Amino acid sequence: MRHNFGAGPCILPQEVFKQASQAVLDFKDGLSILEISHRTPEFEGVVEEAGKLVKELLNVPAGYSVLFLQGGASLQFAMVPMNLLPEGQTASYLETGVWANKAIKEVANFGTANIVASSKSSNYTFVPKEYSIPEDSAYFHCTSNNTIYGTEMFSLPETKVPVVCDMSSDIMSRVIDVAQYDLIYAGAQKNIGPAGLTVVIVKDEILGKSGRKIPSMLDYKVHAEGGSMYNTPPVFSIYVAMLNLRWLKSKGGVAEIEKENIAKAKALYTEIDRNPLFKGTCAVEDRSRMNVCFVMENPELEKPFLKFAEENGIEGIKGHRSVGGFRASMYNALPITSVHTLIELMQIFAEKHQ
Repeated sequence: MRHNFGAGPCILPQEVFKQASQAVLDFKDGLSILEISHRTPEFEGVVEEAGKLVKELLNVPAGYSVLFLQGGASLQFAMVPMNLLPEGQTASYLETGVWANKAIKEVANFGTANIVASSKSSNYTFVPKEYSIPEDSAYFHCTSNNTIYGTEMFSLPETKVPVVCDMSSDIMSRVIDVAQYDLIYAGAQKNIGPAGLTVVIVKDEILGKSGRKIPSMLDYKVHAEGGSMYNTPPVFSIYVAMLNLRWLKSKGGVAEIEKENIAKAKALYTEIDRNPLFKGTCAVEDRSRMNVCFVMENPELEKPFLKFAEENGIEGIKGHRSVGGFRASMYNALPITSVHTLIELMQIFAEKHQ
């Protein structure tokens, strides 16, 4: 058995794979999901159900639209200021990792980014907490989970300005109050579905106020008014996302999966802190539940441990090339038995190398 700790595209439930593979062969009347028109009533029903599931699972209030877009979170780095930053105004950004940094760079094409706080000098090993957001900011942007460095932002600062959040790697993993946000965006390939789909949850009242002419494909308002059908959407990715959201609902929803995610993270962090061969890399209070980053006290043992883990069924724990070490990504579909297997291997390796 292989245990997939990959950072993304990530593990999805086996039942979702089976249902999706069947739809590739026969979605309706012998036609594959890959060949049907996105204008058929059947696929329009898929989009409608997927949107309703997002709203139900996250308890999205009235007055928000759920959009199914393309281009990944990286395109959102530009779409956010293009749609929300009027000429001559400033947007405030919290810099907590590479993805936040890339989002900040895109702002220069449309206006000015004010970095209210940054943990860059500490290699993003913590989430800044002591900072203020200017009240004249067009919006405040943050990244809720940092996959490369293993930090997670569990609370928002108090502010009266609109809040925008890149929630790509922890959306659907824990309960959030959507009403605290004006726009949430997420690449789907962590907890929602396969790569190729981007989900945006946006408060309708903030749209259409930038004062600039926006290309139709990059205008949130156009996509909201078109029901995510302005152009041909990523049909298969939306379908698989719908299946995965059905699975999440059947598990008891976000509140129940959060309990499982807490248990998985607690088990692995406990072993990292207990085992003399390993150590965590970020501030304890900011440790991510989704991406557990750690190194070895003796760096010379890292390659042997990686080889040992891979030989025993562990996939995807090599750390990002920019930080090294290890990263165990534990998204919703990863069973806790896989975490227990990794822990057991860490213990066996420690016994052999102490």
